[in-house]
Amino acid sequence: MIKSTPTPCSAFLSSSGFFLFVLLITAANLRAPITATGPILEDIRLTFSLSATEAGLLNFIPLMMFALLAPVAASLGNKVGLERTLWAAVWLIGLGSLLRILGSATDLWLGTTILSAGIATANVLLPPLIKRDFKEHTAKYFGLYASTMAITASLASGIAAPLARRTEMGWFLSAGIWLLPVIIALVAWLPLLKSGSTLSSTIATSVPLKSPWRSALGWQVSLFMALQSMVFYTLIAWFTPFAESNGFSQVSAGWLLFVYQIVAVAANLACMVALKKLPDQRLIGFLASLAILSGLAGLLLLPHLAALWLIIAGLGAGASMVTCLSLFSLRAADHRQASHLSGMAQCVGYGLAALGPLGFGFVHEQSAGWALPLQMLIVVSLLQLMIAPLAGRKKVIG
Repeated sequence: MIKSTPTPCSAFLSSSGFFLFVLLITAANLRAPITATGPILEDIRLTFSLSATEAGLLNFIPLMMFALLAPVAASLGNKVGLERTLWAAVWLIGLGSLLRILGSATDLWLGTTILSAGIATANVLLPPLIKRDFKEHTAKYFGLYASTMAITASLASGIAAPLARRTEMGWFLSAGIWLLPVIIALVAWLPLLKSGSTLSSTIATSVPLKSPWRSALGWQVSLFMALQSMVFYTLIAWFTPFAESNGFSQVSAGWLLFVYQIVAVAANLACMVALKKLPDQRLIGFLASLAILSGLAGLLLLPHLAALWLIIAGLGAGASMVTCLSLFSLRAADHRQASHLSGMAQCVGYGLAALGPLGFGFVHEQSAGWALPLQMLIVVSLLQLMIAPLAGRKKVIG
């Protein structure tokens, strides 16, 4: 185990509550730039004459960057410091968000790649930051962190199409408006940088911790992350054209995505309480997976009741996400191992999840229908149902 002393950053933040603000404003930037593209994907596709498969790449790139950079982010955070690395990550999100609305296809692809790199880094490093400095409030902060991501993600989906329709700037405004929370986050991180608090301030014993890459439990957590992420990002990417083919308008589809994501907030808050009271996470993981499975089956069989099925699936998605974030901490012995488990789970998780939107679009294009790709997602949710009890056991990587 590691013996750590309170850092200046920790003392300052815990007394003022400023940490929570910084955490939440950073979380607000980790999903909205991606989920905002779903309802306006067709507009983007027409602007740059993209094929359906190429349009799917706009959702494939972020997930693949999450996967490729997760181990790098974990190592960088340990060496450079969590605060400095996270601040740099927010800069990347802002730069990428700006580039992709400059008006050329090259800027679109480059901006998407850069902002994805920033999100990938922050995804990995926020969980160990919480575990390091706020061990007594881990469940609370993970719940609020996940809730903020869900709220901003759902808001981005809900307002994207209306903004694109009601202004001359079109989808450029829908994507560009999310530069505002980036600017706020950049300023908010400045006091933390001045505090000089980094992971190097901790003193490690000579006993090495087992790498999650060599642990069955590490792989179980990673697969749970992968399966729930694959369903979530595939629905975000492809629900709008699916809904339009079933008689919904583009705006209505955008608001249905808003509903899908906003109900995740209720699930996040409920899980925040449940995580404190339950002895382990097996029941939460199983019920969350069952809800996702039920929602997907409903969309396949009765698509005209899409609102109902998205509410059910959204509850499962929200519970799954906050459970995943918590597992990074709960299955690790200390914040160093939590950083490596977070890196591994997001590398494996998002790497496999990236195949979801791309594969869904390819199968839809080849089959000229929605039944087969939806059936594939149902199989994914069945696998999540099976892996949830394993990842949720009360056990630490040893």
